[in-house]
Amino acid sequence: MALPRSQQIAFTPGEIEYIAGNEKIKIIPNVRFPDISLIQGDIRKFRPPLSVEVPLWIALILKAEHKCNIICPDWLTVDHLKKRQEEEEKEEEFSRLPFHYMEISQLLIETAPDDVPNVEQIRTILKNIRETRQVKARIGLEYLDDKWLGMSRLSLMEINQIKPFFSKAFEEMRRLNVKENNPGH
Repeated sequence: MALPRSQQIAFTPGEIEYIAGNEKIKIIPNVRFPDISLIQGDIRKFRPPLSVEVPLWIALILKAEHKCNIICPDWLTVDHLKKRQEEEEKEEEFSRLPFHYMEISQLLIETAPDDVPNVEQIRTILKNIRETRQVKARIGLEYLDDKWLGMSRLSLMEINQIKPFFSKAFEEMRRLNVKENNPGH
């Protein structure tokens, strides 16, 4: 039985993947389709071999049905990810990656590995980036106080992973600070 939203501390990974599915990605359709009207906006007609931008969830469905090829995002290349990995290792701040980089890369690697050049190398670099960012997040939590936590450029999945710990620790620190400042209460 699912918990009511008020009792859930964080999103499930599946919920985050669902949200990431609305991110736009370019495809090269293998079939013709007329314009498609969706609640989130219109998708212009498919005319192979012209590329078209669609929500990720549509791209994944079409790919599974062999009706398109996905154009790998610029940030999901060996060169780009190596630069981000170097930044992660050298800089205190988190490097700039898309807000849903973890979910999008995972979905593309699982569903369309043939559309991701150097997929195994990319998988390794992403793993290294993730591990480095996890260490940075843990270090950031060491500086936690009851007023502010500064960690910018985290992805939604990363925020979701530290949220339960942060929420409990932040609330406990506030409670202790109130007692410290009001000893009679």
